Amino acid sequence: MKRVNKDTIIESVTGLSVLVIIFIIVSILVITIIGGWPNLNLKFLTEFPKDGMTKGGIFPAIVGTALMTLIMAIAAVPFGVVTAIYLAEYANEKSIIAKTIRFAVKTLAVVPSIIFGLFGLGFFIGFVGKNLDSLFSGGVLKWGQPNILWASLTMAILTLPVVIVSVEEAIRTIPREMREASLALGATKWQTIKKVVIPGSVSGIMTGTILAVSRGAGEVAPIIFIGAAYFLSDLPHSLSDQFMSLGYHIYIMSTQSSDVDATLPIQFATTLVLLLLTFSLNGVAVVLRYRIRKNAK
Repeated sequence: MKRVNKDTIIESVTGLSVLVIIFIIVSILVITIIGGWPNLNLKFLTEFPKDGMTKGGIFPAIVGTALMTLIMAIAAVPFGVVTAIYLAEYANEKSIIAKTIRFAVKTLAVVPSIIFGLFGLGFFIGFVGKNLDSLFSGGVLKWGQPNILWASLTMAILTLPVVIVSVEEAIRTIPREMREASLALGATKWQTIKKVVIPGSVSGIMTGTILAVSRGAGEVAPIIFIGAAYFLSDLPHSLSDQFMSLGYHIYIMSTQSSDVDATLPIQFATTLVLLLLTFSLNGVAVVLRYRIRKNAK
């Protein structure tokens, strides 16, 4: 009887927790949609901001976020996948190298995002950028300043632990018997990884990397120091240019705008666009995983 009561209490608490989470998510979506949908139109998505950011659109912020996300993915995903393959397939769990890599991944995963911004400011801009200017530009300031490249690389480092952990977990889901069967047929270690392990875990790899990229697309704190701009009259034309970001755009309008109340509809609409972008990336991950698993069967 007591056991039945305990089970009932646990089920009730679990169900209540789920309902609270669903209520919070639905509330955020409803408030954002109600506040942003009336202002969300083609003109808003394709125009530049104007009149002190109280009118116009968010086109440069959309382009800047897309470019940063693309460069971030190009920088983070290959290194994350290679590291995960090494940890899952080659590294000895008791080796110093493997333990050091795992310690570094766990440490990076718990570091506050603002610290990554300070790291990017000191390393990429203060060290790498200024040295590049001294060597190739005669001291003329080009790379030793905030730009989209340094912001993207900093965000790549931030999302790297997520990529490594998710890809490694996906690789470890492949049964050991499949690896042993491949090796028994004469395949090399790399051939087994290439033909058996990676194809079998590609859905998990794609899902993990897309979720990591979607997380990086919405981060604001790191890019404040290393590339994001309050307002730009033109789109970035090179990797050494600054850029506008959706997340930073919302932050600026809600905290430093000359007329916060006047920008409130734009804030909600921009937030809705950012949520749609994030949900789209997550939806792509779900669809890819479904299609890959279906083709595999």
